[in-house]
Amino acid sequence: MHRDRTADKAAKARLDEATRVKNKLDALGWALADVDREYNLPRGTAGTTLREPNSRGERAIAAVLGTRPEYLWRTRYHADGRRKSPQPSENYQRSTKRERRQAQADDMGAAA
Repeated sequence: MHRDRTADKAAKARLDEATRVKNKLDALGWALADVDREYNLPRGTAGTTLREPNSRGERAIAAVLGTRPEYLWRTRYHADGRRKSPQPSENYQRSTKRERRQAQADDMGAAA
């Protein structure tokens, strides 16, 4: 059996979103734990938000970056800015370690 290519593209899009958001936070000198503390979120919420939908975490991260959540997580929002409800099940699927390593390697290659 072959894997569904659309599932691969969706997983890559989610991984790209998370990587892009994390890099933007790093560029501003913010750690995910800082976001949790600044916005009184339970510990680990911002980190989990990179992988899974969480409206409070999305709003907090977007506020730190000075933007709106729908611009950061296009897979979680409709084109008009409304949050998808319920979220598509693929938004809760974790990527494999191999996919994460490949995404990091792609990002490092692009930065060079």
